[in-house]
Amino acid sequence: TLPPQAPLAPHRRAFSTSANCRSTFNVQDGSDFQDRVVNNPKPVVVDFHAQWCGPCKILGPRLEKMVAKQEGKVLMAKVDIDDHTDLAIEYEVSAVPTVLAMKNGDVVDKFVGIKDEDQLEAFLKKLIGA
Repeated sequence: TLPPQAPLAPHRRAFSTSANCRSTFNVQDGSDFQDRVVNNPKPVVVDFHAQWCGPCKILGPRLEKMVAKQEGKVLMAKVDIDDHTDLAIEYEVSAVPTVLAMKNGDVVDKFVGIKDEDQLEAFLKKLIGA
């Protein structure tokens, strides 16, 4: 028989996922990007990624976790470049993952490729102004 705590493991994971959902969202289209990213009063981290991109699969969850830790001071928008080629072109995304830091509709910082948690924390703190 399984130990009594075994059924709890999925619930803990589900809880952390729901916490991330509040600060992370998938961009649906150009007008959604305009409304939720460009016109957002809060700073927004924009993760340009693709389903086929290995490093994106590592960076995405790591970045979501770091954004969730900021308790709503910063939001994260996920943009699939295959679904939103126009946005990728507009923001000059030539490789994935590309992460933009946006404040008041302007790109204030960016990086391409994978970063460790310390680097991501520094990137977010700079954006928030902490």
